[in-house]
Amino acid sequence: MWRATLAGSLIIVATIAAQPQRSRTAGDWVSYGGTNWSQKYSPLDQITGDNFNTLTVAWTWTSPDFEIVKRIGTTINPPLSATGLKGTPLVVDGTMYLSTGLGQIAAIDPASGATKWLYDPESYKHGGSASVVGPWQTRGVAYWSDGRNDRRVLMGTSDGYLIAVNADSGKPIESFGVNGKADLYPAIPRAKRDALKLWSGESQYVSPNSPPVIVRDTVIVGAAMSDRPPKKDWPPGHVQAFDARSGKLKWVFHVIPEDGEFGADTWKDGSNHYTGNANVWTLMSGDDELGQVYLPISTPTSDYWGGFRKGDGLFADSLVAVNVETGKRVWHFQTVHHSVWDYDLPAAPTLLDLTVRGTRVKAIAQISKQGFTYVFDRVNGRPLWPIEERPVPKSDIPGEELSPTQPFPTRPPAFEYQGVTDDLLIDFTPALKDEARIIARRYVHGMLYTPQSLWKEGETYGTLQLPGINGGANWSGSGADPETGYLYVPSRSGLTMMVLADGRSSFTDFPYVPNGKLGPESYHPAKPPQPNGPQGLPLVKPPYSRMTAYDLNRGEIAWQVPTGPGPDGVRNHPALKDVKLPPLGGQGGAGGPLVTKTLLIYGLIPTSGRGQDGHLVAYDKKTGATLGEVTLTGTPLGTPMTYLADGRQFVALTTLDGRLISLALPKPR
Repeated sequence: MWRATLAGSLIIVATIAAQPQRSRTAGDWVSYGGTNWSQKYSPLDQITGDNFNTLTVAWTWTSPDFEIVKRIGTTINPPLSATGLKGTPLVVDGTMYLSTGLGQIAAIDPASGATKWLYDPESYKHGGSASVVGPWQTRGVAYWSDGRNDRRVLMGTSDGYLIAVNADSGKPIESFGVNGKADLYPAIPRAKRDALKLWSGESQYVSPNSPPVIVRDTVIVGAAMSDRPPKKDWPPGHVQAFDARSGKLKWVFHVIPEDGEFGADTWKDGSNHYTGNANVWTLMSGDDELGQVYLPISTPTSDYWGGFRKGDGLFADSLVAVNVETGKRVWHFQTVHHSVWDYDLPAAPTLLDLTVRGTRVKAIAQISKQGFTYVFDRVNGRPLWPIEERPVPKSDIPGEELSPTQPFPTRPPAFEYQGVTDDLLIDFTPALKDEARIIARRYVHGMLYTPQSLWKEGETYGTLQLPGINGGANWSGSGADPETGYLYVPSRSGLTMMVLADGRSSFTDFPYVPNGKLGPESYHPAKPPQPNGPQGLPLVKPPYSRMTAYDLNRGEIAWQVPTGPGPDGVRNHPALKDVKLPPLGGQGGAGGPLVTKTLLIYGLIPTSGRGQDGHLVAYDKKTGATLGEVTLTGTPLGTPMTYLADGRQFVALTTLDGRLISLALPKPR
């Protein structure tokens, strides 16, 4: 059974031609995922498995945020940081564009790394959003052109605006919105712009940190709206669309439907009137030919207790296809009903054309925190393989009414461990397995979607969650090879423990809040121990991070390999001195994959005790075999991209120390 539905009146494909800026020349990278299809693919082929190890740093660029931090860093709450250089740069027509953690936009010479211009909207002066993932970071910008002389760079700012600047000069487009800014606040109920109260929990805010997506001439923007601390009355994360030329609001998609709209009846007792979030904090994808934008939507307030929002709660935790001209729902699929596991849809879905059972299909693949990949016909939302509603456990927390079933894809297989069971406990030696069993008994654990538990001192520590609240997959997303129909998914197991405790009225109006997650006034003073395994080793067996390659024409895993040899603290542990260990993983970086004509490229974080340098690894796309590895002068943070400049292929990515690094093959002599 599947719960996707199609708005029949909207399946007629509009005849408006796709705008020229959505395609690209072979050497450009025009959006975060390469194109609106979010494949992270480039046809460039100078860098191969034979020469990958000869890559060297061609240039580095240091974030200009360091100058701002030096000047005013401690005068703003929270203190400014220059290390949130998380974005993936764009390269269009000989210029690279990148946003900094503090929301500046830079134009850079892609051959030399020299700054061409820098625009500072000074959004940081209004204070940082209370985003759970950190206030001072952005993931990039969007680019638009009319195909002639009007070229623009667009970005959402932390103080709640969509801004547009001239791509050649960096000056605001005065005719866009008001003096180059379109206000994101008016369309969001209960949102209030009050910088002085952002971190007190008294103010509700709209704060994008992922780039918008531009489909045809429409700019679609989401927002990173935290629900920490949880409040019953909170702003919904409605998605907004603006005209790329004028900056005028075109439509608003209500992620939490209003009365009379489709899906409003999935919110019991009028909870759609006050529930917040269900926002698109991550990136989006689009199909210019179909005229659809695809929204990966997150969990509503609160992430871990849903007693104030009974019902399945559309369109939370749903992939929604929206008509880009009208803002109307075309189809949707809810991946988690009434979620209390923080299993947001974390990444832009990847679009690709497949041949399934002999039929050519316009497909879309959505990866998830819980380790599933959901694959649909992107025209009408029909799953390419059955997705079954299966029974899941009930909750015993007062007021909580979980869905009796959750959707389980039958194909492709999950890319991560799911749930904590005996066969997943660490088993390098029989003694370690016995110790792991004793530790696991202290926690509630079981299949995927095991309910959250209440803190009971001397009894249960909490519920083990695998994948953990950070995934599985996360914001960096998947990549794809359009020639083969392979989808590449980096992931981390990330075992976490979640327990609820009584909320404090001075901090929240929720009766239960996540223990140890919300600040000193919000939780029970006794903190349950985190789920460490025997003798400081992990509780579950490896791999702890992996790269999965799917053949989506068949709905099968083609190969799966651990990403990295594993942490030194595990590999050198005295309890394992006589054990021959396989690659353990655990070094998957924060960024996503880069797919080229010749290679799959991915960044690995350092192992403990080996300094701060990460690695860039090249894999064989068909087998997963490692073809090359180069050391980076820093820890990779952003998703790598590739481009052509002066006839040379470069690979660029951002690092944790606030730098952008661009690598290339040695120049021919």
